[in-house]
Amino acid sequence: MTEIHELSDILANQIAAGEVIERPGSVVKELVENALDAQATQIDILVEDAGIKSIRVIDDGAGITNDQVQRAFLRHATSKISSRQDLFRVHSLGFRGEALPSIASVADVVLKTAVMDAKEGTKIHYRGGELVSQTGTNARQGTDILVKDLFFNTPARLKYLKSQATELAQIVDVINRLAMSYTKVAFHLVHNGKELLQTAGNGNLQQVIASVYGLSQAKKMVAVNISDNDFAISGYVSLPELTRSNRSYISILINGRFVKNYNLSKAIVKGYGSKLMVGRFPIAVLQISMDPLLVDVNVHPQKHEVRLSKEVQLMALIEEMIVKCFTNQNLIPDAYDNYMHGKINDQIVPETDDAQFMAQLQKISGTSTNHVNPNQGINDDNLASAIDGTSRHLQFQNEATHASQEQTSVHPIMITDATDLKTKPVQEFAAKYRLEDNIQPFTEVSTPVAADEMQLDWNDEATTIDAPVKTGFPTLEYIGQMHGTFLFAQAEDGFYIIDQHAAQERIKYEYFREEIGKIGLDSQRLLVPIVLTYPKVDILKIQAHEDELQAVGLHLETFGDDALIVREHPAWFEKGQEESTIREMIDWLLRDGNITTKAFREKTTIMMSCKRSIKANWSLNDYEARGLLTQLSQATNPYNCPHGRPVLVSFTNIDMEKMFKRIQDSHESWIEYDNHPF
Repeated sequence: MTEIHELSDILANQIAAGEVIERPGSVVKELVENALDAQATQIDILVEDAGIKSIRVIDDGAGITNDQVQRAFLRHATSKISSRQDLFRVHSLGFRGEALPSIASVADVVLKTAVMDAKEGTKIHYRGGELVSQTGTNARQGTDILVKDLFFNTPARLKYLKSQATELAQIVDVINRLAMSYTKVAFHLVHNGKELLQTAGNGNLQQVIASVYGLSQAKKMVAVNISDNDFAISGYVSLPELTRSNRSYISILINGRFVKNYNLSKAIVKGYGSKLMVGRFPIAVLQISMDPLLVDVNVHPQKHEVRLSKEVQLMALIEEMIVKCFTNQNLIPDAYDNYMHGKINDQIVPETDDAQFMAQLQKISGTSTNHVNPNQGINDDNLASAIDGTSRHLQFQNEATHASQEQTSVHPIMITDATDLKTKPVQEFAAKYRLEDNIQPFTEVSTPVAADEMQLDWNDEATTIDAPVKTGFPTLEYIGQMHGTFLFAQAEDGFYIIDQHAAQERIKYEYFREEIGKIGLDSQRLLVPIVLTYPKVDILKIQAHEDELQAVGLHLETFGDDALIVREHPAWFEKGQEESTIREMIDWLLRDGNITTKAFREKTTIMMSCKRSIKANWSLNDYEARGLLTQLSQATNPYNCPHGRPVLVSFTNIDMEKMFKRIQDSHESWIEYDNHPF
């Protein structure tokens, strides 16, 4: 049996480093927190190669005296606590005394430090947990610590680091949260000589938010505050119109410490109520002050999670604060901003004109092409005119066809006995319709169409004519519409109710699934480029996923330190929704991180099909409704929308008869049944 023995200090520190120091961002977090605990007012963070090559943190804090510098690198050596009671009243960010020895055990560390009025400072050098040298140095108050060659002696940990862009994004996120926690401290973050963040340290939280998220975002943040006997909460929350696709933009700061707490985040979202769209989350920065006795920070190696004694009370207080904030708040979006945004979108014009397509469009619609843009999707403003124009054309075409049929002499086929079935007219009739068993109901145009021609469907979208897929879908006969939302239809087997939005969403989904697979064929050049502003941490993440964006035809260029510029976009984007579509696509990358190209295209397809489908409370005439049912019958899967909701429900003939008691319970006699007055 192997003997039990005590581990060496170096090995013990390396094991501890596995819990405390996971990545370069962990090193930055521990060193900056030490500087904050030392009452620093100015902190400079200089990073090279996302911290893998070097991390340098310079502060103007209290510093360390010469006789205690070496003691700071001992495991569990700390100045933050000294007794068991102190563990329940932690006022500092750090208190375990594990950070410096853990970092020194897996890196090359050089620390320079001096206290106020000292004649000489101290310079100490550790590598792999072993002391290399200790000498005197110039006396500048504060601490200057340089960490190089991180994980040089633990190659397995170095191997599992993410890309430099991902690791740098983590560092930026750490500094962003600390800057919002300590607004009276001036932070300066530099990567490879390039400034990523700088705050003034004047105590203005909204200015820090502007530095992190951008000025335009900060202007849409509303100040909030509330307090009771146990908690004091202050900060900023975004207007309901400013949302994100995940909770990562919610910063909860308890006694200056950023924590992740699902219940508190849920309370923030709950305070908005129905003002937030489903699946969207606000931007929020809340600073919560409480008695240290009410929070236990010693439950997570990196102190990201805490245990709260009165969590339910705090949740209720946060929800109440958000509700009161928006009770008398004007939540109507700025009309001028929307107007200016609309003017910019109106200036987006196609780079070239397709004369052949425009001529075909004019031929089909029977109207001037000035009224329809071939690259323009159907939105609330132009859907009515587009549908109306197409409907008038179909109605005119049917009337003309009907008039033509009246002028044509028709010779009926007379069958009097079995021998008439072998006559030539009957054989020709049977042969003709034997080949047309795949014809779908409500087909408006019965004449053959060449394979290279395009057909304009009922919502003025140009799509190729595909052979219908046999799916066992019933042959529906349109009856009517209810509340501009549901279509009624009947078939041989019963009665059907169709959700018109879900139906067209399925149709559009299958169309865009094909179109997005043809990336690179068509793109729309913008007369006025779209500029997207994001925090630097998000810019780094977006740059790490350029391949996925380009795979769906979206090319982004860096524009300054915190902005991206879009000069062209895929032609299948809906006019007027270019920027919102691009932002939503980028949100997926920021939320999912490791999303594959296939999954990204799938999400894009679902989004476009939803955006470009008719909505509820939109009346359709008979031709439009029948055209929709025809297209639905040709879908590969006509039963569910891309989100999984049912497209239609049915009542069989038996169900209908049961509901109206035309089929009675078995205990009722036939005599009584026959006497019913129907």
